[in-house]
Amino acid sequence: MSLVEFDGRRPKVDPSVFLAPDSWIIGDVTLGEGAGVWTGSIIRGDDDRVVIGARSMVLENSFIEAPAGSPVEVGEETIISHGAILHGSRIGSRVLIGIGAIVLDGAVVGDGSIVGSGALVPPGSMIPEGKLVLGVPGKPVRDVGEAERGMVSAELERLIRKSEKYRAIYSRIRGA
Repeated sequence: MSLVEFDGRRPKVDPSVFLAPDSWIIGDVTLGEGAGVWTGSIIRGDDDRVVIGARSMVLENSFIEAPAGSPVEVGEETIISHGAILHGSRIGSRVLIGIGAIVLDGAVVGDGSIVGSGALVPPGSMIPEGKLVLGVPGKPVRDVGEAERGMVSAELERLIRKSEKYRAIYSRIRGA
């Protein structure tokens, strides 16, 4: 992993965070307790701040950028799936951003929502709490059900356990 200071902006990473060796954390980025940033992910806070909440997971090859005037906030216990892109947006807590989904400038995704794989949430969109968002452009199609909330919670717990195993593996590799 690479922690990069940019123009005096330095990442703030809780000691409990899992960072894959080839992740990049640049500038004004705060990673909360128990968060994880997986292989190939890049989080750029070189123009504005990025805050990733406690126990949130940023999975492989995701890209998060805060352009000037558009900070990125990700709540607690949120999953940013493989290859997702967040650009100047705000994501609530206990949210699932699906594989390859894109959430653009000024968009807000409410707590407990699911943005489906491949969805594109346009700039300035306001997604209420607890909605399933699908399509291009992404639009709320229905409420998230109890079973889906349980699936997201179970997947988060599985990812947290797995990140602890990877953290131990990478520590041994670096120490060898």
